[in-house]
Amino acid sequence: MKKVSNIGIFTLLLVSSLTIMVGSVIAPALTGIVKHTNFGFSPSWLITLPSLGVVVFAPFVGRLINKLGTFNLLVLSLAPYAILGVLGAFIANDYILILNRFFLGVVTVGIQVSVTAYIAEFFTGDVRMKMIAWQGMAIELGGVVFLGIGGVLGELHWQYPFYVYAVALLCLVLVVKTLPKPTAKKLEKSTTIEATNANKIKVQLIFFASLFAMMLFFVGFVTLPLYLPETFGFSESQTGYLMAFISVVAVLSASQMPKVVKQLSDRKTVALGFLFFMLSYIVLAMAGTVPMLVLMAIFMGIGFGFTIPLLNHMMIEVSTIQNQGKNLGLYSMGVFGGQFLSTFIEYISDNYIVVYSVSAVLAVGIGAVILYMFKKFS
Repeated sequence: MKKVSNIGIFTLLLVSSLTIMVGSVIAPALTGIVKHTNFGFSPSWLITLPSLGVVVFAPFVGRLINKLGTFNLLVLSLAPYAILGVLGAFIANDYILILNRFFLGVVTVGIQVSVTAYIAEFFTGDVRMKMIAWQGMAIELGGVVFLGIGGVLGELHWQYPFYVYAVALLCLVLVVKTLPKPTAKKLEKSTTIEATNANKIKVQLIFFASLFAMMLFFVGFVTLPLYLPETFGFSESQTGYLMAFISVVAVLSASQMPKVVKQLSDRKTVALGFLFFMLSYIVLAMAGTVPMLVLMAIFMGIGFGFTIPLLNHMMIEVSTIQNQGKNLGLYSMGVFGGQFLSTFIEYISDNYIVVYSVSAVLAVGIGAVILYMFKKFS
């Protein structure tokens, strides 16, 4: 099998960033988009509907990868991503726009599953974990970059952020030109069945850990844009800087995650990530000064870096060639399902202190259960 060049690695990381771009690039211009399109539903739907599309279609896309192959599915997902994304700027009908955002999520899961499966096919062992960590870094860094680009373009015109989705066409060219096609691999049926049965519980544990980790991470992103101006008098730009700082910390902690795993083990590192989520919400509930908010951001970023990229790698490790697509689809369901669930956090209470306190309790409880279950079935 051919090796992936440095340009190919850059391509994989750039393509991975498209998964966060699906919602983040139009977020800063959301007010202008809703105003000019007369969107009659909750504005947050335009951000969260792609996540719902991922959740609904992830199982089907996960199985489709076995028929098409990782390379072909990736190629076939990029063009529709660009087309559906850009078309959002020209749709005036609410229901058509809802369908557009929903199906954008469908092709997004095709990108996420295929690029991760491609990494699994071409990299092994510590190198694979390093690549998965880089992928997590690329996703978070992409969030920072695309939020900034979306904000700048949104100030020029409400439609301009939608045009950024066309970067997927550049990714398509890079994929075709720089990535070698993987060779077909097969395992004996008996071996596949045995491996699947042995790892079924681990796959379920990783799914739920991914779901709750992303839910806890996104609770902050859903509430901070409202909580910070209300409580601390932050401007939109100051709120954006703090949220970007969380993503920067997430990038740095993801880069150090493989070293932590070598010292502690994967399950303990995941549990440690949930502990940092707990600390972040405890500090946020008690925060009365900006330095405490900075401390919260550090804890939250570390929580992401020690959970989401590592759980992605763990899902690959417990998968066989035959069920890898299905399991990665399940992982995508967990990640994007967690994002979607976070939008309902407002129903807990109108008091953000209560919301953050409940989040802290959930984090420590979920972390303890996951640590126990991973140890029991390891």
